[in-house]
Amino acid sequence: MAAAVAELLARFVERLPDAPSADLEGADELARELRAARPPEDGEPLADTLATVEHAAAKAIDTAGPGYLAYIPGGGLFTSALGDLLAGGVNRYVTMGRVAPAMAAIEAGVVDWLCELFGYPEGAFGVLTSGGSMANLSAVVSARATLGEDFSGGTIYVSEQAHHSLAKAALIAGFPADAVSEVACDSELRMDPAALEHAIAEDRAAGRRPCLIVASAGTTNTGAIDPIPELADLAEREGVWLHADAAYGGFFRLTERGRERLAGIERADSITLDPHKGMFIPYGTGCLIVRDARALRRAHTLGAGYLQDIASGELPDFADHSPELSRANRGLRVWLPLQLHGVGAFRRALDEKLDLARLAHDRLSEHEQLELPWEPPLSTVAFRLRDSSDDDNRALLERINASRRVFISSTVIDRSYWLRISVLSHRTHRDRIEEAVEIVSREAAAAARTARAR
Repeated sequence: MAAAVAELLARFVERLPDAPSADLEGADELARELRAARPPEDGEPLADTLATVEHAAAKAIDTAGPGYLAYIPGGGLFTSALGDLLAGGVNRYVTMGRVAPAMAAIEAGVVDWLCELFGYPEGAFGVLTSGGSMANLSAVVSARATLGEDFSGGTIYVSEQAHHSLAKAALIAGFPADAVSEVACDSELRMDPAALEHAIAEDRAAGRRPCLIVASAGTTNTGAIDPIPELADLAEREGVWLHADAAYGGFFRLTERGRERLAGIERADSITLDPHKGMFIPYGTGCLIVRDARALRRAHTLGAGYLQDIASGELPDFADHSPELSRANRGLRVWLPLQLHGVGAFRRALDEKLDLARLAHDRLSEHEQLELPWEPPLSTVAFRLRDSSDDDNRALLERINASRRVFISSTVIDRSYWLRISVLSHRTHRDRIEEAVEIVSREAAAAARTARAR
């Protein structure tokens, strides 16, 4: 059975470079059939079941292929999938350290390495999560705990470009909608420290209790990085928890350019990271690290009599650092690729992505039909047709994606429709970016001709 699954996966992964960027023909019909189907009473041959899985996986937008340049890509590193196979196969429970100490230590070692990577001192720790949204939720809950049991009047400050998971986390954590304050950004789409300082002063004067500032370390729209040192200074003066949402940009810290652009992030009280972005791990792998692990535990620890036989030993219990008691063994999916490839391979790959984004930006900037007002701080390039309507740009997006060689996405910035190229798949290299630039340029020129004809 394992050999048959491995053969399917090898075949699937090996065809990715030549597969269409999206193949949704017949996908809706297949989805309806699969949803309506019910499990058989006596089972069916493995070959038949695997054929269904392979067909279902093919009828999709190819988020693992080299042409996937939409949203923030997750590369689906194959060696990480092997880690998941091992974790599911041995089925060891690692949320309480004493149940499988050595396996729990593997995950704890990954978290320790991440704390060291971001310059955190001894006493820092964290937890691997299902993604950045869950990491942000735990960060909000940890900051909320600084207000005590009564957190009424607590306020949270995010930039206008912050990820929507933060406002969602605040609502889940019990804050009213008006507790989240959107702070204005500068021309580079970074949070304005002066506007933040003014907002905090106004809230204090109104009797509110500022408790959390969120600095974006790589926004989804453009990769903008908030001025973290200035925000850290302000947070320190005001006695407010500083959280860095580095789900997208954090792992660029492995590179020299990334360390420069993320300067000051080590001063944050907590940091969200997504290995399924910057480390190319399959989806479902996030992380929260916290400067003082005691603050994380205070917000998440709750004992129970039925857990007394496996109470904490020398190793930390992940259950005391997150909302989860039953959870996947996520450590192997991060640890195995690091062991097999080494940190240097990730550093080189991330440097390549920075270079490719710069290449795309510079080449597209040469075309008079396009406007690109923002330099790419990381690996995302935003652009649109010059002197055009939103409908014109929607049509351009459709024409680009119709090539089936690349798949890009759109967003709204300052109430205008923008297209985005985001480079973060380990399978995306210079040849595909040059092809993407050629496709965008060709379709932009065609759109301009159509507009002139009207």
